[in-house]
Amino acid sequence: MNQPSTNQQLIQRLKTDWSRRTFLSRSFAGIGSFALASLMGQGRVAANDTRPWPPQPNIPHHAPKAKRIVHLCMAGGPSHLESFDPKPALDKIHGQEFPASFTTGQQLAQLQNMTLKARKSFVKFKKWGKSGIEISELFPEIGSIADEICVVRSMKTGQINHDTAHAFMNTGSIVKGRPSMGSWMLYGLGAETENLPGYVVMTSQGPGAQPVSARQWSAGFLPSKFQGVAFQSKGQPVHYIGNPNGVCQSTQRQVVNEVQRINRLLANRHVDREIAARIAQYEMAFQMQSAVPDLADMSDEPQETLDLYGVKQPGDGSFASNCLLARRLLERGVRFVQLYHRGWDHHRNLEKDFTTSAKACDRPSAALVKDLKRLGLLEDTLIVWGGEFGRTPMAQGTGRDHHINAFSIWMAGGGIQPGTAYGATDELGYNSVDNVVTVHDLHATMLHLFGIEHEKFTEKFQGLDVKLTGVEPARVVREILA
Repeated sequence: MNQPSTNQQLIQRLKTDWSRRTFLSRSFAGIGSFALASLMGQGRVAANDTRPWPPQPNIPHHAPKAKRIVHLCMAGGPSHLESFDPKPALDKIHGQEFPASFTTGQQLAQLQNMTLKARKSFVKFKKWGKSGIEISELFPEIGSIADEICVVRSMKTGQINHDTAHAFMNTGSIVKGRPSMGSWMLYGLGAETENLPGYVVMTSQGPGAQPVSARQWSAGFLPSKFQGVAFQSKGQPVHYIGNPNGVCQSTQRQVVNEVQRINRLLANRHVDREIAARIAQYEMAFQMQSAVPDLADMSDEPQETLDLYGVKQPGDGSFASNCLLARRLLERGVRFVQLYHRGWDHHRNLEKDFTTSAKACDRPSAALVKDLKRLGLLEDTLIVWGGEFGRTPMAQGTGRDHHINAFSIWMAGGGIQPGTAYGATDELGYNSVDNVVTVHDLHATMLHLFGIEHEKFTEKFQGLDVKLTGVEPARVVREILA
Protein backbone atom coordinates (compact mmCIF):
# COMPACT_ATOMS: atom_id res chain seq x y z
CA MET A 1 0.00 0.00 0.00
CA ASN A 2 1.38 3.39 -0.95
CA GLN A 3 2.19 5.67 1.95
CA PRO A 4 0.87 9.28 1.77
CA SER A 5 3.55 11.82 0.86
CA THR A 6 4.95 14.24 3.42
CA ASN A 7 3.14 17.04 1.60
CA GLN A 8 -0.20 15.19 1.80
CA GLN A 9 0.31 14.51 5.50
CA LEU A 10 1.01 18.19 6.12
CA ILE A 11 -2.10 19.27 4.23
CA GLN A 12 -4.25 16.76 6.12
CA ARG A 13 -2.90 17.95 9.47
CA LEU A 14 -3.58 21.56 8.56
CA LYS A 15 -7.17 20.64 7.71
CA THR A 16 -7.89 18.57 10.82
CA ASP A 17 -5.49 19.32 13.69
CA TRP A 18 -7.13 22.49 15.01
CA SER A 19 -8.54 22.84 18.50
CA ARG A 20 -11.24 25.46 19.12
CA ARG A 21 -8.80 27.61 21.09
CA THR A 22 -6.15 27.37 18.36
CA PHE A 23 -8.67 28.29 15.70
CA LEU A 24 -9.86 31.36 17.64
CA SER A 25 -6.34 32.56 18.43
CA ARG A 26 -4.92 31.96 14.97
CA SER A 27 -7.95 32.13 12.70
CA PHE A 28 -6.55 34.73 10.33
CA ALA A 29 -3.43 32.69 9.58
CA GLY A 30 -5.45 29.48 9.68
CA ILE A 31 -7.91 30.50 6.99
CA GLY A 32 -5.04 31.51 4.76
CA SER A 33 -3.34 28.19 5.42
CA PHE A 34 -6.48 26.25 4.51
CA ALA A 35 -6.76 28.17 1.26
CA LEU A 36 -3.14 27.59 0.39
CA ALA A 37 -3.39 23.93 1.33
CA SER A 38 -6.31 23.63 -1.06
CA LEU A 39 -4.29 25.23 -3.83
CA MET A 40 -1.41 22.87 -3.15
CA GLY A 41 -3.84 19.95 -3.30
CA GLN A 42 -4.78 21.10 -6.80
CA GLY A 43 -1.24 20.65 -8.03
CA ARG A 44 -0.02 24.26 -8.21
CA VAL A 45 3.17 23.27 -6.43
CA ALA A 46 5.43 20.46 -7.59
CA ALA A 47 5.86 18.73 -4.23
CA ASN A 48 8.52 16.17 -5.06
CA ASP A 49 10.70 18.19 -7.45
CA THR A 50 14.06 18.58 -5.75
CA ARG A 51 15.67 20.75 -8.43
CA PRO A 52 16.79 24.18 -7.12
CA TRP A 53 14.52 26.05 -9.53
CA PRO A 54 11.83 23.60 -10.71
CA PRO A 55 9.38 24.71 -13.42
CA GLN A 56 5.66 24.97 -12.79
CA PRO A 57 3.52 21.94 -13.68
CA ASN A 58 2.66 21.60 -17.39
CA ILE A 59 5.19 24.25 -18.45
CA PRO A 60 6.41 24.63 -21.13
CA HIS A 61 3.17 24.43 -23.10
CA HIS A 62 5.04 23.79 -26.36
CA ALA A 63 8.62 23.22 -27.49
CA PRO A 64 10.68 26.30 -26.58
CA LYS A 65 13.20 27.97 -28.86
CA ALA A 66 14.88 29.99 -26.08
CA LYS A 67 16.29 28.85 -22.75
CA ARG A 68 17.75 32.04 -21.33
CA ILE A 69 17.41 35.79 -21.85
CA VAL A 70 19.39 39.01 -21.58
CA HIS A 71 17.44 42.26 -21.43
CA LEU A 72 19.73 45.16 -22.35
CA CYS A 73 17.63 47.97 -20.92
CA MET A 74 18.58 51.41 -22.24
CA ALA A 75 17.03 53.28 -19.31
CA GLY A 76 15.82 56.78 -20.03
CA GLY A 77 14.42 56.25 -23.50
CA PRO A 78 16.91 56.36 -26.40
CA SER A 79 15.83 58.35 -29.43
CA HIS A 80 14.69 56.09 -32.26
CA LEU A 81 15.41 59.01 -34.61
CA GLU A 82 19.15 58.82 -33.87
CA SER A 83 19.40 55.03 -33.72
CA PHE A 84 17.20 52.73 -35.81
CA ASP A 85 14.49 54.79 -37.55
CA PRO A 86 15.74 57.20 -40.26
CA LYS A 87 13.32 59.97 -41.27
CA PRO A 88 14.43 62.05 -44.28
CA ALA A 89 11.08 63.88 -44.29
CA LEU A 90 11.73 65.11 -40.75
CA ASP A 91 15.16 66.38 -41.78
CA LYS A 92 13.52 68.51 -44.49
CA ILE A 93 11.27 70.44 -42.08
CA HIS A 94 13.92 71.02 -39.40
CA GLY A 95 13.17 74.18 -37.43
CA GLN A 96 9.67 74.56 -38.84
CA GLU A 97 6.49 74.34 -36.79
CA PHE A 98 5.60 70.70 -36.33
CA PRO A 99 2.31 69.80 -38.10
CA ALA A 100 -0.56 70.14 -35.62
CA SER A 101 -2.38 67.25 -37.28
CA PHE A 102 0.08 64.89 -35.61
CA THR A 103 -0.08 66.30 -32.09
CA THR A 104 -3.60 67.64 -31.53
CA GLY A 105 -5.13 65.82 -28.57
CA GLN A 106 -1.98 63.78 -28.02
CA GLN A 107 -0.30 63.21 -24.67
CA LEU A 108 2.97 65.09 -24.31
CA ALA A 109 5.33 65.26 -21.36
CA GLN A 110 7.22 68.53 -20.85
CA LEU A 111 6.26 70.01 -24.25
CA GLN A 112 2.59 70.41 -23.37
CA ASN A 113 1.21 73.84 -24.39
CA MET A 114 4.51 74.86 -26.05
CA THR A 115 5.27 75.83 -29.63
CA LEU A 116 6.44 72.63 -31.27
CA LYS A 117 9.37 72.78 -33.69
CA ALA A 118 10.57 69.89 -35.82
CA ARG A 119 14.08 68.66 -35.05
CA LYS A 120 16.04 66.66 -37.58
CA SER A 121 18.34 63.80 -36.68
CA PHE A 122 21.90 64.95 -36.15
CA VAL A 123 23.30 61.63 -37.39
CA LYS A 124 23.62 59.85 -40.71
CA PHE A 125 22.12 56.43 -41.34
CA LYS A 126 23.71 53.62 -43.32
CA LYS A 127 22.59 50.28 -44.71
CA TRP A 128 24.41 47.43 -43.00
CA GLY A 129 25.10 43.82 -43.93
CA LYS A 130 23.44 41.72 -46.58
CA SER A 131 20.07 42.58 -45.08
CA GLY A 132 20.62 46.29 -45.68
CA ILE A 133 18.99 47.35 -42.40
CA GLU A 134 19.39 51.09 -41.88
CA ILE A 135 21.13 51.84 -38.59
CA SER A 136 22.72 55.04 -37.32
CA GLU A 137 26.43 55.49 -37.92
CA LEU A 138 26.74 56.02 -34.15
CA PHE A 139 26.20 52.24 -33.79
CA PRO A 140 28.80 50.74 -36.15
CA GLU A 141 29.26 47.58 -34.03
CA ILE A 142 25.53 46.88 -33.88
CA GLY A 143 25.52 47.64 -37.60
CA SER A 144 28.14 44.91 -38.04
CA ILE A 145 25.65 42.35 -36.64
CA ALA A 146 22.69 43.64 -38.68
CA ASP A 147 22.28 40.19 -40.23
CA GLU A 148 21.90 38.66 -36.74
CA ILE A 149 19.21 40.97 -35.35
CA CYS A 150 15.60 41.95 -35.91
CA VAL A 151 14.85 45.67 -35.54
CA VAL A 152 11.29 46.45 -34.47
CA ARG A 153 10.49 50.06 -35.42
CA SER A 154 6.82 50.15 -34.45
CA MET A 155 6.78 49.90 -30.65
CA LYS A 156 4.21 51.75 -28.55
CA THR A 157 3.72 52.09 -24.80
CA GLY A 158 1.10 53.68 -22.57
CA GLN A 159 3.27 55.40 -19.95
CA ILE A 160 5.07 58.70 -20.47
CA ASN A 161 7.08 58.99 -17.23
CA HIS A 162 10.18 56.96 -16.47
CA ASP A 163 9.22 54.95 -13.38
CA THR A 164 5.76 53.96 -14.59
CA ALA A 165 7.07 53.28 -18.12
CA HIS A 166 9.77 51.01 -16.68
CA ALA A 167 7.12 49.29 -14.55
CA PHE A 168 4.91 48.79 -17.59
CA MET A 169 7.82 47.40 -19.62
CA ASN A 170 8.87 45.10 -16.79
CA THR A 171 5.56 43.99 -15.28
CA GLY A 172 2.90 44.80 -17.88
CA SER A 173 1.21 47.03 -15.31
CA ILE A 174 1.75 50.27 -13.40
CA VAL A 175 0.14 48.78 -10.28
CA LYS A 176 2.75 48.29 -7.58
CA GLY A 177 3.26 44.76 -6.33
CA ARG A 178 3.08 43.03 -9.72
CA PRO A 179 5.82 40.54 -10.65
CA SER A 180 8.50 41.58 -13.11
CA MET A 181 8.89 39.65 -16.36
CA GLY A 182 12.12 38.15 -15.02
CA SER A 183 10.26 36.83 -12.00
CA TRP A 184 7.47 35.46 -14.18
CA MET A 185 10.05 33.68 -16.36
CA LEU A 186 11.92 32.20 -13.40
CA TYR A 187 8.69 31.18 -11.67
CA GLY A 188 7.35 29.43 -14.74
CA LEU A 189 10.48 27.85 -16.16
CA GLY A 190 12.92 27.52 -13.28
CA ALA A 191 16.68 27.68 -13.86
CA GLU A 192 19.61 25.31 -14.09
CA THR A 193 21.77 26.63 -11.29
CA GLU A 194 22.23 25.61 -7.66
CA ASN A 195 24.68 28.25 -6.53
CA LEU A 196 23.57 31.48 -8.22
CA PRO A 197 20.27 33.37 -8.36
CA GLY A 198 18.09 32.54 -11.33
CA TYR A 199 17.50 36.25 -12.07
CA VAL A 200 20.32 38.81 -11.84
CA VAL A 201 20.24 42.59 -12.38
CA MET A 202 23.16 44.99 -12.89
CA THR A 203 23.32 48.71 -13.64
CA SER A 204 25.74 51.15 -15.23
CA GLN A 205 25.28 54.80 -16.06
CA GLY A 206 26.20 57.70 -18.28
CA PRO A 207 24.94 61.25 -18.94
CA GLY A 208 21.19 61.58 -18.55
CA ALA A 209 21.02 59.01 -15.75
CA GLN A 210 17.58 58.46 -14.26
CA PRO A 211 17.07 56.48 -11.04
CA VAL A 212 15.74 52.94 -11.48
CA SER A 213 13.78 51.58 -8.52
CA ALA A 214 14.13 48.04 -7.19
CA ARG A 215 10.45 47.41 -7.87
CA GLN A 216 11.43 46.91 -11.51
CA TRP A 217 12.83 43.47 -10.63
CA SER A 218 10.44 42.65 -7.79
CA ALA A 219 8.69 39.29 -7.54
CA GLY A 220 5.49 41.09 -6.52
CA PHE A 221 2.97 38.61 -5.17
CA LEU A 222 5.07 35.63 -6.28
CA PRO A 223 7.38 34.07 -3.65
CA SER A 224 10.36 36.35 -2.99
CA LYS A 225 12.69 33.56 -4.14
CA PHE A 226 11.87 34.65 -7.71
CA GLN A 227 12.80 38.33 -7.42
CA GLY A 228 15.81 39.70 -9.24
CA VAL A 229 19.04 39.93 -7.27
CA ALA A 230 20.92 43.17 -7.85
CA PHE A 231 24.65 42.54 -8.29
CA GLN A 232 27.15 45.33 -7.82
CA SER A 233 28.81 46.52 -11.02
CA LYS A 234 32.01 47.67 -9.30
CA GLY A 235 34.32 45.30 -7.47
CA GLN A 236 32.83 42.09 -6.11
CA PRO A 237 29.29 41.58 -7.44
CA VAL A 238 27.96 40.72 -3.96
CA HIS A 239 28.84 42.47 -0.69
CA TYR A 240 30.10 40.43 2.28
CA ILE A 241 30.49 37.32 0.16
CA GLY A 242 33.37 36.07 2.33
CA ASN A 243 33.23 34.90 5.91
CA PRO A 244 34.30 37.22 8.76
CA ASN A 245 37.77 36.71 10.19
CA GLY A 246 37.84 33.66 12.40
CA VAL A 247 34.82 32.00 10.79
CA CYS A 248 35.76 29.05 8.60
CA GLN A 249 33.55 27.43 5.98
CA SER A 250 32.68 24.48 8.22
CA THR A 251 31.56 26.83 11.01
CA GLN A 252 29.48 28.80 8.54
CA ARG A 253 27.92 25.54 7.34
CA GLN A 254 26.94 24.68 10.93
CA VAL A 255 25.29 28.09 11.39
CA VAL A 256 23.33 27.73 8.15
CA ASN A 257 22.27 24.20 9.06
CA GLU A 258 20.92 25.37 12.42
CA VAL A 259 19.03 28.27 10.86
CA GLN A 260 17.59 25.87 8.30
CA ARG A 261 16.53 23.45 11.04
CA ILE A 262 14.59 26.21 12.81
CA ASN A 263 13.03 27.33 9.52
CA ARG A 264 11.91 23.78 8.80
CA LEU A 265 10.29 23.55 12.22
CA LEU A 266 8.30 26.65 11.28
CA ALA A 267 7.52 25.18 7.86
CA ASN A 268 6.07 22.07 9.57
CA ARG A 269 3.59 24.30 11.39
CA HIS A 270 2.58 26.61 8.53
CA VAL A 271 2.11 26.13 4.81
CA ASP A 272 3.74 29.37 3.69
CA ARG A 273 5.61 29.77 0.41
CA GLU A 274 7.77 32.49 1.97
CA ILE A 275 9.18 30.05 4.51
CA ALA A 276 10.13 27.71 1.70
CA ALA A 277 11.67 30.66 -0.16
CA ARG A 278 13.66 31.63 2.94
CA ILE A 279 15.04 28.09 3.30
CA ALA A 280 16.04 28.03 -0.37
CA GLN A 281 17.69 31.45 -0.20
CA TYR A 282 19.73 30.66 2.91
CA GLU A 283 21.16 27.67 1.10
CA MET A 284 21.69 29.73 -2.06
CA ALA A 285 23.58 32.38 -0.08
CA PHE A 286 25.92 29.73 1.33
CA GLN A 287 26.55 28.27 -2.13
CA MET A 288 27.21 31.76 -3.55
CA GLN A 289 30.19 32.16 -1.24
CA SER A 290 32.14 29.87 -3.52
CA ALA A 291 30.35 30.56 -6.82
CA VAL A 292 30.51 34.37 -6.91
CA PRO A 293 34.29 34.80 -6.54
CA ASP A 294 34.77 32.34 -9.40
CA LEU A 295 32.18 34.20 -11.47
CA ALA A 296 33.84 37.57 -10.91
CA ASP A 297 37.38 36.34 -11.55
CA MET A 298 37.84 37.14 -15.23
CA SER A 299 41.52 36.27 -15.31
CA ASP A 300 40.59 33.27 -17.45
CA GLU A 301 39.14 35.54 -20.16
CA PRO A 302 41.63 36.05 -23.02
CA GLN A 303 42.60 39.60 -23.95
CA GLU A 304 40.87 39.05 -27.28
CA THR A 305 37.55 38.65 -25.48
CA LEU A 306 38.12 41.70 -23.27
CA ASP A 307 38.88 43.73 -26.39
CA LEU A 308 35.79 42.38 -28.13
CA TYR A 309 33.58 43.83 -25.38
CA GLY A 310 35.74 46.90 -24.85
CA VAL A 311 36.43 45.98 -21.23
CA LYS A 312 39.26 48.10 -19.86
CA GLN A 313 39.10 46.71 -16.33
CA PRO A 314 36.75 43.89 -15.28
CA GLY A 315 34.44 45.00 -12.51
CA ASP A 316 34.88 48.71 -13.26
CA GLY A 317 31.12 49.40 -13.30
CA SER A 318 30.93 49.85 -17.06
CA PHE A 319 28.24 48.48 -19.36
CA ALA A 320 31.00 46.59 -21.17
CA SER A 321 32.08 44.77 -18.01
CA ASN A 322 28.46 44.00 -17.17
CA CYS A 323 27.86 42.49 -20.61
CA LEU A 324 30.82 40.16 -20.21
CA LEU A 325 29.66 39.21 -16.71
CA ALA A 326 26.20 38.56 -18.16
CA ARG A 327 27.66 36.01 -20.55
CA ARG A 328 29.41 34.28 -17.65
CA LEU A 329 26.12 34.19 -15.71
CA LEU A 330 24.30 32.64 -18.65
CA GLU A 331 26.98 29.96 -18.96
CA ARG A 332 26.40 29.06 -15.31
CA GLY A 333 22.66 28.45 -15.67
CA VAL A 334 21.15 31.83 -14.76
CA ARG A 335 17.81 32.17 -16.56
CA PHE A 336 17.31 35.94 -16.80
CA VAL A 337 19.93 38.70 -16.81
CA GLN A 338 18.91 42.34 -16.95
CA LEU A 339 21.45 45.08 -17.61
CA TYR A 340 20.33 48.66 -17.12
CA HIS A 341 22.40 51.44 -18.67
CA ARG A 342 21.10 54.61 -17.10
CA GLY A 343 22.19 57.14 -19.68
CA TRP A 344 19.48 57.90 -22.24
CA ASP A 345 17.27 60.68 -20.83
CA HIS A 346 18.38 63.42 -23.21
CA HIS A 347 16.15 66.44 -22.68
CA ARG A 348 19.18 68.59 -23.49
CA ASN A 349 22.67 68.25 -24.97
CA LEU A 350 21.33 65.53 -27.26
CA GLU A 351 24.24 65.49 -29.69
CA LYS A 352 26.94 65.22 -27.04
CA ASP A 353 25.20 62.96 -24.53
CA PHE A 354 23.52 60.61 -27.00
CA THR A 355 26.88 60.12 -28.71
CA THR A 356 28.49 59.29 -25.35
CA SER A 357 25.81 56.73 -24.45
CA ALA A 358 25.90 55.16 -27.91
CA LYS A 359 29.66 54.73 -27.66
CA ALA A 360 29.33 53.12 -24.21
CA CYS A 361 26.72 50.58 -25.33
CA ASP A 362 27.40 49.89 -29.01
CA ARG A 363 30.45 47.62 -28.82
CA PRO A 364 29.43 45.61 -25.71
CA SER A 365 25.92 44.96 -27.06
CA ALA A 366 27.26 43.65 -30.36
CA ALA A 367 30.03 41.72 -28.59
CA LEU A 368 27.48 39.83 -26.50
CA VAL A 369 25.75 38.63 -29.66
CA LYS A 370 29.06 37.67 -31.31
CA ASP A 371 30.40 35.94 -28.20
CA LEU A 372 27.24 33.91 -27.60
CA LYS A 373 27.25 32.84 -31.23
CA ARG A 374 30.91 31.82 -30.95
CA LEU A 375 30.07 29.69 -27.92
CA GLY A 376 27.03 28.11 -29.57
CA LEU A 377 24.65 29.79 -27.10
CA LEU A 378 23.00 32.42 -29.30
CA GLU A 379 20.60 29.94 -30.88
CA ASP A 380 18.73 29.45 -27.59
CA THR A 381 19.51 32.76 -25.87
CA LEU A 382 17.09 35.65 -26.46
CA ILE A 383 18.57 39.16 -26.43
CA VAL A 384 16.29 42.20 -26.18
CA TRP A 385 17.75 45.73 -26.55
CA GLY A 386 15.71 48.90 -25.97
CA GLY A 387 14.33 51.51 -23.61
CA GLU A 388 11.00 52.22 -21.95
CA PHE A 389 9.85 54.67 -24.65
CA GLY A 390 11.21 56.86 -27.46
CA ARG A 391 11.84 60.58 -27.97
CA THR A 392 9.83 63.27 -29.72
CA PRO A 393 10.55 64.35 -33.31
CA MET A 394 10.01 67.85 -31.90
CA ALA A 395 12.81 69.77 -30.23
CA GLN A 396 12.99 70.42 -26.51
CA GLY A 397 15.69 73.04 -26.37
CA THR A 398 18.85 71.14 -27.24
CA GLY A 399 17.24 67.75 -26.71
CA ARG A 400 14.08 65.68 -27.18
CA ASP A 401 11.19 64.96 -24.81
CA HIS A 402 9.64 61.61 -23.79
CA HIS A 403 7.52 59.95 -26.47
CA ILE A 404 5.14 56.98 -26.15
CA ASN A 405 3.70 56.66 -29.66
CA ALA A 406 6.82 55.36 -31.38
CA PHE A 407 10.15 53.79 -30.44
CA SER A 408 12.50 51.06 -31.63
CA ILE A 409 14.01 47.95 -30.10
CA TRP A 410 16.03 45.09 -31.50
CA MET A 411 16.09 41.41 -30.68
CA ALA A 412 18.45 38.56 -31.51
CA GLY A 413 18.89 34.81 -31.02
CA GLY A 414 16.39 32.53 -29.29
CA GLY A 415 14.07 31.94 -32.25
CA ILE A 416 14.08 35.49 -33.68
CA GLN A 417 14.25 35.92 -37.47
CA PRO A 418 17.68 37.50 -38.11
CA GLY A 419 18.45 40.24 -40.61
CA THR A 420 14.98 41.77 -40.58
CA ALA A 421 13.29 45.10 -39.87
CA TYR A 422 9.66 44.96 -38.77
CA GLY A 423 6.99 47.64 -38.58
CA ALA A 424 7.21 51.33 -39.39
CA THR A 425 6.43 54.78 -38.07
CA ASP A 426 4.92 57.61 -40.09
CA GLU A 427 7.09 59.86 -42.27
CA LEU A 428 8.02 62.08 -39.32
CA GLY A 429 8.59 59.32 -36.75
CA TYR A 430 5.72 60.44 -34.53
CA ASN A 431 3.34 57.45 -34.66
CA SER A 432 3.86 53.74 -35.13
CA VAL A 433 1.52 52.98 -38.01
CA ASP A 434 2.55 49.72 -39.68
CA ASN A 435 2.51 46.39 -37.77
CA VAL A 436 2.26 48.13 -34.41
CA VAL A 437 3.78 46.21 -31.47
CA THR A 438 2.63 46.98 -27.94
CA VAL A 439 4.52 46.17 -24.76
CA HIS A 440 2.06 43.34 -24.08
CA ASP A 441 2.66 42.00 -27.59
CA LEU A 442 6.38 41.97 -26.80
CA HIS A 443 5.75 40.06 -23.57
CA ALA A 444 3.50 37.55 -25.35
CA THR A 445 6.18 36.99 -27.98
CA MET A 446 8.93 36.54 -25.41
CA LEU A 447 6.88 34.01 -23.46
CA HIS A 448 6.04 32.16 -26.68
CA LEU A 449 9.73 31.78 -27.49
CA PHE A 450 10.18 30.13 -24.09
CA GLY A 451 7.36 27.68 -24.77
CA ILE A 452 4.71 29.52 -22.75
CA GLU A 453 1.25 30.44 -24.02
CA HIS A 454 0.69 33.77 -22.33
CA GLU A 455 -3.09 33.36 -21.93
CA LYS A 456 -2.55 30.15 -19.92
CA PHE A 457 0.26 31.50 -17.74
CA THR A 458 -1.64 33.03 -14.82
CA GLU A 459 -1.44 33.23 -11.06
CA LYS A 460 -4.38 33.78 -8.74
CA PHE A 461 -4.07 37.06 -6.82
CA GLN A 462 -6.83 38.91 -4.97
CA GLY A 463 -9.41 36.73 -6.69
CA LEU A 464 -8.11 37.44 -10.19
CA ASP A 465 -6.14 35.37 -12.68
CA VAL A 466 -3.24 37.77 -13.19
CA LYS A 467 -0.83 37.43 -16.11
CA LEU A 468 2.17 39.31 -17.48
CA THR A 469 0.28 40.35 -20.62
CA GLY A 470 -2.55 42.06 -18.75
CA VAL A 471 -6.26 42.08 -19.52
CA GLU A 472 -6.23 43.69 -22.96
CA PRO A 473 -5.69 41.51 -26.05
CA ALA A 474 -2.05 40.74 -26.80
CA ARG A 475 -0.63 38.90 -29.78
CA VAL A 476 2.46 36.86 -30.50
CA VAL A 477 4.34 38.71 -33.25
CA ARG A 478 4.88 35.63 -35.38
CA GLU A 479 6.25 37.61 -38.33
CA ILE A 480 9.55 38.14 -36.48
CA LEU A 481 9.99 34.49 -35.49
CA ALA A 482 12.45 32.24 -37.28
